Amino acid sequence: MAKIRVEGNKMIFERRDELTVFEPYGPDCIRCRSTKNSRLSEESWTLLPAKEASDIQLEGDEKKMTLRNGMMSVTVDVGTPWYGGIITFYRKDAAILRTKYEGDYTCRNIHTEGDHYQVKVIFESNPGEHLYGLGQEQEDFFDRQGASCNLQHYNTKSAVPVIYSSLGYGFFWNNPAPGRCETTKNHIMWVADSAYQADYLVYGGETPADVMKIYCDLTGYAPHFPEWAAGFWQSRLRYESQEDVLQVAREYKRRGVPIDAIVIDYFHWTEQGEWKFDPKYWPDPEGMCRELKEMGIQPVVSIWPTINPASENYSEMNDRNMLVRTENGQYGTFDFYGQQTFIDVTNPATREFVWDKVKQNYFDKGIHNFWLDEAEPEVHPQQYSNLKLYAGNGAQTAMLYPYYYSKLFYDGLKAAGEEDIILLTRAAYPGTQRFGSLVWNGDIGSTFESLRMSVKSGLSMAMSGIPWWNSDIGGFHSGDTRSEYFRELIVRWAQFGVFSPVMRFHGARIRTPEQVDRFPGIKERTGGENEVWSFGEENYEILSNLIRLRERLKPYICHYMELASGEGKPIMRPMFFDYYQDPVCYELDDQYMFGGEILFAPITEQGCTVRKVYLPEGSWQDVNTKEIHQGGCWITCQAPIDRFIAFVKAGSEVIHIFETVAR
Repeated sequence: MAKIRVEGNKMIFERRDELTVFEPYGPDCIRCRSTKNSRLSEESWTLLPAKEASDIQLEGDEKKMTLRNGMMSVTVDVGTPWYGGIITFYRKDAAILRTKYEGDYTCRNIHTEGDHYQVKVIFESNPGEHLYGLGQEQEDFFDRQGASCNLQHYNTKSAVPVIYSSLGYGFFWNNPAPGRCETTKNHIMWVADSAYQADYLVYGGETPADVMKIYCDLTGYAPHFPEWAAGFWQSRLRYESQEDVLQVAREYKRRGVPIDAIVIDYFHWTEQGEWKFDPKYWPDPEGMCRELKEMGIQPVVSIWPTINPASENYSEMNDRNMLVRTENGQYGTFDFYGQQTFIDVTNPATREFVWDKVKQNYFDKGIHNFWLDEAEPEVHPQQYSNLKLYAGNGAQTAMLYPYYYSKLFYDGLKAAGEEDIILLTRAAYPGTQRFGSLVWNGDIGSTFESLRMSVKSGLSMAMSGIPWWNSDIGGFHSGDTRSEYFRELIVRWAQFGVFSPVMRFHGARIRTPEQVDRFPGIKERTGGENEVWSFGEENYEILSNLIRLRERLKPYICHYMELASGEGKPIMRPMFFDYYQDPVCYELDDQYMFGGEILFAPITEQGCTVRKVYLPEGSWQDVNTKEIHQGGCWITCQAPIDRFIAFVKAGSEVIHIFETVAR
């Protein structure tokens, strides 16, 4: 007979084929684990140990019981043998989540193998609720209500299984198995395709900032943000030699355009899986790094986790099981200049081995900042059950890859004495933020549509607990630097870049007819030029002034990055984050706050020079006209190509930064 019992602070519900345990997990947070197996797993994945919670109460009997933890509570009602085991979560005694009966138990389990099952947890939907988060993908909406999301990573998509609700609670699905989340009108459903148990946490706060802080307590805070990283990053696909890099750096300095970082992209190496410069094109990396740093420019180098039998490291890593293996078939999981597999970053031995190579070939030569590409990893086809990792079968663990990829470099850099660590990374998972992961949204198109979606991606990542985020300014794929379309796009995207956590030019531009192959036979040749002077003289003046503005904003940016590190507040934040009592702010997905004092409204449509902006309560000063407007209303703003739309809270000293904005 089903019943509820108490063990310490835990509330336990058990019946045939179902064992469910509820427990306080830090203040105002409740953790639920449920399995078809006879005992729970104590695996926490990337979840940190709980902080102490003191305001805990248990009340009820074996038929109906409630666990209270601060403002959060959960009630289990045993009900009847055919319809029961209903779970209801409350925030301040208002119901926010109630499990929904869809013909089976509250935790539905379909057997896959051994003690692993397809796990489903289903809740009723709440009319009028807004839901945000779930990481990033190229989609043209911010509010996830009425949508579905596959929980898997691929190029342009990071699945971060956490949501924030307009009802004032957060939900973290603590399971790295690929699956899906449906936040539709008829239910909210979380699915792990192969898992030992369901594991999720529900938590609440008075404000969105309170809820975000609890999530960061659960998964970690971003570290100290390097001051140089708040400036301008230059990159393109790709610089073919160290002389190319130095010539570009010298030209920026000659022109007096601020530059803080320059990125060395892929195939600077001898072979995939060798992690070292090709001496034919990079004969003196130490000298290159020395000259760059003398100019005040940080070099950033791309690392890939791919490897194949041509690599000098393959045999040893293969024999020591340091590579992602397959349950069936040979090693190849990614065809890119031959069949590749990926290093198994979930294996501590792999992390130690690869860092030793990276330290010897990069760090000791002056490269202390890394770009972790292919971080999903990019496996084709995505047959997760065929992947065998140290952490377990891919069907149960595949989403952990970017977490351990970032951890490899963070731990290595820390051990080498580095303090300010930043890692440009192409995928994320809960906890990657604590390893200095700066996520970008992958190889997106060079279109206004991609720009518009990038704004929403950045806001989604902010509400997924990833405060360090950026996009390729101008988009990645193609981009004709001679076309009027792209020249307009690059300006509008650069304006967005000024008000992103990191401002970085990158992209595979179309080669121009006058470009010559300086290194015939090179494996991966460069694309078209992508420097600030590559888009016409009129654009050069506009873009240069935007970069100079970014330079003046660095102290402001670093201040708000410190708040992210200490309190979990992202610098790029949706309007409702600060104005959570204004219902209009929950509907806004194309304007946002950049820190607590600047409101930015990007232009994301071709040919657009006018748009409406919503000003919440308070007084707001237009950075262009210096006119002060009273909030609580919509206004229409003008934005010719050399002007962006931004407002500053009236009375804020930050307005002085904009006094020299070029018109």
